[in-house]
Amino acid sequence: MTELLDIRLASKQTAFTEIPVIDIGPLLSGENPALVASQIGEACEKIGFFYIKNHGVGQQLIDSMYTLSKRFFKLEFEQKNTLNIVNSGPTLRGYIPMYAENVDPANTRDFKECFDYGAHYDEVSPFFGPNQMPHELPEFEKVANEYHGAVLNLARLLIGGIALSLGLPRDYFEHRQRKPITIQRILRYPPPIGRISQEEIGIGAHTDYGFLTVLSQDAVGGLQVRNRAGEWVTAPPVEGTFIVNIGDLVQTLTNDRYTSTMHRVVNTSGLERYSIPFFIDLDFDAVVAPVPTCVTEAVPAKYEAYTCGQHKFKRFVDSYEHLKGIEQVGRG
Repeated sequence: MTELLDIRLASKQTAFTEIPVIDIGPLLSGENPALVASQIGEACEKIGFFYIKNHGVGQQLIDSMYTLSKRFFKLEFEQKNTLNIVNSGPTLRGYIPMYAENVDPANTRDFKECFDYGAHYDEVSPFFGPNQMPHELPEFEKVANEYHGAVLNLARLLIGGIALSLGLPRDYFEHRQRKPITIQRILRYPPPIGRISQEEIGIGAHTDYGFLTVLSQDAVGGLQVRNRAGEWVTAPPVEGTFIVNIGDLVQTLTNDRYTSTMHRVVNTSGLERYSIPFFIDLDFDAVVAPVPTCVTEAVPAKYEAYTCGQHKFKRFVDSYEHLKGIEQVGRG
């Protein structure tokens, strides 16, 4: 049995409707994209998180990814560790053992193990290169690539909705996402034993570094989102949905109109928790600066321009020991 030790880990138990569920069917079909865009914009402005339903990704494909995720993590450690992410250098593809990545290293150790992959490229540069795939599971690569492609298409659709919500053309961001940085991740959070403290939780408090995250979570739960009052709000699993959140790039692009929200995972269930987040950013060299519709005389630009790849790589250096001392040379 597990119990919370630190009051800072407690979250407000709320109905999931406090994080809105948006039916994106009319965006997917083109029937009423403006309606969905306005709902997305409101959620991004007030919360930074929202659920989506009628998203078009087949449940059978999602179920297959969970089945293979569980089979992968059940492999012997020695088998998984032959795919250690350290082998990939700045490409950042492969297996991440327990405690090897810590997103809030000053406060917590992340009690999780992961596996990262993305679109395959032959050249090696930060975030781009070949995948390391488990040969023990020959079907893994095919299903993983299919899932990555399906969620990439969904993410592009949602980004079009975000553009519309800002009074921009639907394809406004496409010229900055011709070859975007993407990371497809599978995660296992082991069941905690004994008391849970602030020093070791599933994943520490953080904002996402990039543009958009599309997350599938299993029925166990554990995701918590911090609201504007500083309270941690539970984001429970909702059948048939993904949960979506915007990252640091969107906060910059919208000049703080939309919020990149702090979140974490605290698994108090006593069960294993699995989740499948997909992260999409801009192109490595894409310039990030507030868009015209979010800058006025009354609200001038708050951010100096920077490039997507530089920003993201700098954040990853803080999380991965093997990147320290690696110069950021080359690009995807």
